[in-house]
Amino acid sequence: MHKSGWMKPGWMKIVALFIFGTSLYGNEVLAQATTAQTPAAPKSGTAGTTAQKAPASPYDRALLRPALLVAKAPATYQVKFTTTKGDFTISVTRAWAPLGADRFYNLVRRHFYDNTAFFRVLRGFVVQWGISAYPPVSAAWSHAPIKDDPVVQSNLRGYITYAMGGANTRTTQVFVNLVDNKRLDSMGFAAFGQVTEGMEVVEALYAGYGEGAPEGQGPEQDKIEKLGKSYLEKDFPQLDTIKTTTLILPPGAGAAQPTPKTPAAKPASPKTTPASQP
Repeated sequence: MHKSGWMKPGWMKIVALFIFGTSLYGNEVLAQATTAQTPAAPKSGTAGTTAQKAPASPYDRALLRPALLVAKAPATYQVKFTTTKGDFTISVTRAWAPLGADRFYNLVRRHFYDNTAFFRVLRGFVVQWGISAYPPVSAAWSHAPIKDDPVVQSNLRGYITYAMGGANTRTTQVFVNLVDNKRLDSMGFAAFGQVTEGMEVVEALYAGYGEGAPEGQGPEQDKIEKLGKSYLEKDFPQLDTIKTTTLILPPGAGAAQPTPKTPAAKPASPKTTPASQP
């Protein structure tokens, strides 16, 4: 601080004006700079802003390219299903239906069935599932049917088979027989595995909605494909769903190998399902 009398009054006025003007001009420049530059504040310890990552996909992006998911399955393998009702395990035997077993193997490896619903549960007949919870995935697989396998194993209680709408229309939908449905054998439904643990869980899955629309009060398959799980959660909230699937390989099973290419099957029928009546 300056001592009183050190500077003459006239000079003090000039200096005060100079300081005031400089301060005002500096504030204007600072305000302009602040307005022109609006970067987000960097996190502590960083030199600048960090780009935001895109949200993670809820499904494996490889599922959008079915043509690449053609690995050959082991001779036998198991799949554990963890559901909202409990757990059950399916044991697959490739020799029963090689093409079907390979397709199921590739779908499970990429967690296709995670978050899907048991949308068709008919007591005394079947439990059906296999439409993706995500419409882009459903759209991709609707155009990827596989050719039929010869029927080697009968559709007995607890055996798993692909749903289909005619010859060479199998894609991703499967069903477990709740009773012996041998009549399906002559229709070309080739079983490829069986429930070896937790059949009581399969039989306890929610069946209150019955057959799908328009025959019954259950979900419409077309709407599941187009709208995904949001449609089911809104209109059919009591359906049981698959939380996760776990692939269990036999000891010594090697890395997955691509299967030989086979001629493409015809496009799948819009509705794939075993008829509930003979």
